[in-house]
Amino acid sequence: MRNLRIAGLGLTAAAALTLTACSGSDTASSGSSSSAPAPAPSSLMAAPSSSMAAADGTTTNADVFGPACSQLPQGSAPGSLDSMGPQPVASAASTNPLLTKLVAAVKATNLVDTLNSAPAITVFAPADPAFAALGDAKFAELAGKAAELSPILQYHVVGKRYDAKGLATATTLESLNTAGGPLKIEGTGENMTVNGAKILCGNIPTKNATVFVIDKVLTPGANK
Repeated sequence: MRNLRIAGLGLTAAAALTLTACSGSDTASSGSSSSAPAPAPSSLMAAPSSSMAAADGTTTNADVFGPACSQLPQGSAPGSLDSMGPQPVASAASTNPLLTKLVAAVKATNLVDTLNSAPAITVFAPADPAFAALGDAKFAELAGKAAELSPILQYHVVGKRYDAKGLATATTLESLNTAGGPLKIEGTGENMTVNGAKILCGNIPTKNATVFVIDKVLTPGANK
């Protein structure tokens, strides 16, 4: 997975900043028969209910949680859960108006295709306000230095797909930036943190990733 190890989502080690985030919430129907069919990874309609998290870390609209989820567009509008769910993660993020700087960073490092082609990943994604303290000039400078930016983005991606329950069970995770040290998971549900960053909107489903919006940028090396 050489290409994937150059990848990631998140932004700069220069700040630990605030963030707003995403989402809305739909409901998913649960089967009443004793043997429900296996969920189709790309179909929210066929996925399990929120009380039955899939073993491979996939989630449904009904699994989404967090105080900022209501800020996502609703219905089938671009950036809504219904819109993002069938798309691979980088394409899904590009439709969300809260993730424009994150998407710009991914594009600047030529990671769109790499992330979209990854089979199953977990992404911790800061939204635009997480980069506000950097200023436009500093952000532009970082975006022009792919070699420096890639390891930071890489630290926000795990090469396995987890839902919130899976994260809580794992307690520590290795990111794609193995030199950056472990990601430490504490708490559960809306009280869960990743390296101390709060989850503002979690369990967001996309075609190949489960996304957790967090309230600050993760810094490689913080847990060494």
